[in-house]
Amino acid sequence: MAHFLKIRFFSSSHTLKMVPFSTQQMGFASIADTLYTHLHENNGINIENSLSKKKPKLDSQCVIQVLSKCCPKQSQLGVRFFIWAGFQSGYRHSGFVYKKACNLLGIDKNPEVICNLIKSYESEGCVVNVNMFREVLKLCKEAQLADLGLWVLRKMVDFNLQPDTVMYNIVIRLFSQKGDVEMAEKLMREMSLNDICPDLITYMTMIEGFCNAGRLEDAYNMLKVMRVHGCSPNLVVLSAILDGFCRCGSMEKALELLDEMEKGGDCCPNVVTYTSLIQGFCKRGKWTEALGILDRMRAFGCFANHVTVFTLIESLCIEGRVEEAYKLVDKFVVEHGVSRGDSYSSLVISLIRIKKLEEAEKLFKEMLDGEIKPDTLASSLLLKEFCLKDRVLDGFYLLDAIENKGFLSSIDSDIYSILLVGLCRENHLMEATKLATIMLKKGVSLRPPYRDSAIDVLNKYGEKGIVNQLTGIHQEL
Repeated sequence: MAHFLKIRFFSSSHTLKMVPFSTQQMGFASIADTLYTHLHENNGINIENSLSKKKPKLDSQCVIQVLSKCCPKQSQLGVRFFIWAGFQSGYRHSGFVYKKACNLLGIDKNPEVICNLIKSYESEGCVVNVNMFREVLKLCKEAQLADLGLWVLRKMVDFNLQPDTVMYNIVIRLFSQKGDVEMAEKLMREMSLNDICPDLITYMTMIEGFCNAGRLEDAYNMLKVMRVHGCSPNLVVLSAILDGFCRCGSMEKALELLDEMEKGGDCCPNVVTYTSLIQGFCKRGKWTEALGILDRMRAFGCFANHVTVFTLIESLCIEGRVEEAYKLVDKFVVEHGVSRGDSYSSLVISLIRIKKLEEAEKLFKEMLDGEIKPDTLASSLLLKEFCLKDRVLDGFYLLDAIENKGFLSSIDSDIYSILLVGLCRENHLMEATKLATIMLKKGVSLRPPYRDSAIDVLNKYGEKGIVNQLTGIHQEL
């Protein structure tokens, strides 16, 4: 085994007093410039040790700026800096920074930059620590490179280092997401052989992998393994298995698992659990069973949410059972406390999607007359349908009616621009002016790709005052 020189990143015996970089003393760009210059000057001679002596105060902006200076011609320096920065005092990379680093360094397209990093540690005789390898594996995770992650895990032995549970979990998840659940399973067995204990994340990852691969019995048996090792399944784990059963059509097994949960096993079912079962039955056209789960859910003291509502209503409408969908609205309102606005909005959306625009329009107007507030999606979809069918005047009157009820808070802003252009082109200038006034009142700007078209049409009809005001809003935004 080769003997490696030790790099002491923060040595207590260091006697030189270094003045740390401070964001109060200089701007971020200055710190990044200084770090990059230092990197460049010390390339190949204990970069990490040299950087640590400077004791810079790092933040994400500074790290990204240094990486930007290194890329693309000095990606090797950049990745080495990034690994070192990841465990400095007072700083940790965020998920955004890992993503940014992968993009700048091009790791997914250029994985050899990671291989060369490890080889540079070897060639310089550096003794690296577990933290450094953990940072490397997190880059592999972000780049979704399972084989590279496994190679990095295996290289640890050359540095007399042993992976921990977190590091195994990263590689197991990569293979599980890749669809290679056999390798993930092999790595989990390897953990036990090396006296490394799997944790809840390990088991959950394996269960998700088994479910995605259709190996539902293996996923279910993993629950027993967890319990034997003193790791109690949580609701997320159980819901993942139940959802896997539903997706694969094993509804009987899903119901068995629901029975266990309702009887007070590891944890009780929630609205997500019941909704997964309802979705499973709806996809198979088993409406009696789906409605039975809804009743069972209520009996257990669990109430439907908007996802449950939309799942059942849309499924019934797709099958042409619209009358049953109407009746179901009352059930949701009375028994589950769902608002009429949410329930009827789901019905409006479902009617639009099955091409029953006239009925959706009628229901929507009845909601307005009854002071029932439609949700954003229902309002936006209906108005978009009017625009697509060149019914811009009808669209304007509907939008005006919604406005008069005070329900316009979050309509899709593109709709305003589409309607405005359409009204101007069809010479409905009075309505266009009123719509522009609404837009000004609400601070809605003209949006690309409709902005230029709207400005041309408004200018053509002499509405320069409106144009100036609307474009003024656009510039402010």
